[in-house]
Amino acid sequence: MDQQVKQEIIRLVNTSRDVIVCSIDDKGFPNAKAMFRARNDGVRTFWFSTNTSSIRTGHFVKRPQACIYFLDSEGIHGVMFTGQMKVLTDNETKAAFWQDGQEIYYPLGPTDPDYSILCFTAEQGNYYHGLKKHLFSVSELEDTL
Repeated sequence: MDQQVKQEIIRLVNTSRDVIVCSIDDKGFPNAKAMFRARNDGVRTFWFSTNTSSIRTGHFVKRPQACIYFLDSEGIHGVMFTGQMKVLTDNETKAAFWQDGQEIYYPLGPTDPDYSILCFTAEQGNYYHGLKKHLFSVSELEDTL
């Protein structure tokens, strides 16, 4: 993969607010949901906040396989990462991601038992743009960062 494609992937990840997050349900079917990215560490690790009681959280507890997808519909390009999702419920992690205003969703604050952090670790990727797809390992992409 050339340097320009790598930079396009990084730009898309860094400028996308919304991410499609996919889990696998109890019957083995994929489920997709748009979520806000709370934070990311390069192109390997991504965090999302969610309700502990949500359907998606239950999926990830049972099956950690996941994918996330960043999309620029105007530029007609997107990147999908596949990997593993962990559900984090410890108070230290939740406090580190807490933002003012989240009380509307989690009235008990960062220690609310219905507040969780999802941590996605990317392993592989597929970037599509210009009628071309680029399959890559995240390690390959990180080598240029």
